[in-house]
Amino acid sequence: MIAVLMGGNSAERAVSLKGGEAVYQALNNQNIDCFKFDWHKDNLSKLWQQEFDQAFIVLHGRGGEDGYIQKQLENRGIRYTGSDSNASHNGMDKARTKMIWKQHNLMLAPSIVASINQPVKPIDFPLPWAVKPTLEGSSIGISKVDSQTQLNEALTLAWQYNPHALVEQWIEGDEYTVAILGDKALPVVKIITDQGFYDYESKYHSNETQYLCPCDLSPSQEKALQAIALKAFFAINAKGWGRGDFIINQHNKPYLLEINTVPGMTSHSLVPMAAKAMGMNFNQLVVAILDEI
Repeated sequence: MIAVLMGGNSAERAVSLKGGEAVYQALNNQNIDCFKFDWHKDNLSKLWQQEFDQAFIVLHGRGGEDGYIQKQLENRGIRYTGSDSNASHNGMDKARTKMIWKQHNLMLAPSIVASINQPVKPIDFPLPWAVKPTLEGSSIGISKVDSQTQLNEALTLAWQYNPHALVEQWIEGDEYTVAILGDKALPVVKIITDQGFYDYESKYHSNETQYLCPCDLSPSQEKALQAIALKAFFAINAKGWGRGDFIINQHNKPYLLEINTVPGMTSHSLVPMAAKAMGMNFNQLVVAILDEI
């Protein structure tokens, strides 16, 4: 029996519920024994009262993507989709991820961490800057800072979600994403948005956001980006499935933004889109992710 875990208590709850419902329907369509569980507030104890031997995690953000639910499942000997608790923790914390990637000589924008109630370190890289909470996904709490005077407001917003914020150089360029399934990278998707950057609105609500798959990279560029995504994925010990996000600047240099260890599974989501480009429908994708457990 498979438990489809959705909802959660993070800022990405609504997205998780949509994706969880889609995964549940896909399993049902294939007559796979499953039930859905909406983790909400402190009702997690009800999950452990149910009989199941596998979990399909469609939880995003804190609690679901940071290693907490993974650790709970590990402690009970229940197998689950995606990365283990340590890799999930590494992938969720943007500052920690960047520290690991730096050791692997991956291309990153310069950055500092700014913590609430502590002096902000001198920033020695040029404006504009991106300011984001270290522990949120879906571009929640992110700001573009064009002048020093906007920094405090941007940090205040980021600190509403987490006491630590990442301030990094804003890289102008085109956005790309690479989905990973097992040890393979799927076709690259290019994201074109009219919002200035790929924010929450662009991801989940806008019908103006465009996705190119196949993308506009040459075969050799696409292969190179896929190789970087795999290196970044395995550097944090991620496994099963995930997604790497990039900016390619005007000099064709790819900068890693982040790795998602539990990517979205809604109708607007990028992993299903990449899978479709290689001939895999949503039902098949869900089973393929399960097969990686």
